[in-house]
Amino acid sequence: MPTGRPRDPQIDAAVLEATLAVLDEAGYGRLTIEEVARRAEATKPAIYRRWPTRQHLALAALAARLGDSPVPDTGCTLCDLGEGIGVFLAAFRRIRPGVLAALFADCAAVPELRDTFLATLFEPPRAAVGEMLERAVVRGDLRADVDRGLVLDMLSSLVHYRVLFGHAPLADDEVEAAVEALLSGVAVDYPRLVAHSRALTEAHDEAHHPAHHT
Repeated sequence: MPTGRPRDPQIDAAVLEATLAVLDEAGYGRLTIEEVARRAEATKPAIYRRWPTRQHLALAALAARLGDSPVPDTGCTLCDLGEGIGVFLAAFRRIRPGVLAALFADCAAVPELRDTFLATLFEPPRAAVGEMLERAVVRGDLRADVDRGLVLDMLSSLVHYRVLFGHAPLADDEVEAAVEALLSGVAVDYPRLVAHSRALTEAHDEAHHPAHHT
């Protein structure tokens, strides 16, 4: 049996868009249900029916912005990890500095909110990196005896630590250097991985910029 009126997706979209606008312009500290309702031309009760707190609302809006990021599968472990971490890093760069730290501080004291924060914003990148590591082990690129959970924490923290605390930007070349430094210790044959990555890069460059013969 129906349990009430179905949710209007147009209201959902308008509210999430308004929430992101406030976060982008003023940060999490200035986010209020009243301001979101005004911008979205919605009512406060309509918002509260969908998201019980402003924390839930902010998490839903940021999750919508991050979206579903594809997990690279090129057959090249170095390429996949570098590109995969870069995809999530690029997504987090679209969030105003300071928003995540303030939101986490507001969620940390409530176990349900803390778990929702981690599951919504940090678990997707972590799961994606974990999938890439599993494929690398299956391909024989990484040693099977390696503590994959520890390697996963080290790689995913590249994004999480600097994104959350914002003490320093994380450049793409730093991601590449960190991935290579870690994999050099856990790979079955690290020089082979590097050679494979370089060969794919050269083939890609040649395909897109073929030499002109006279």
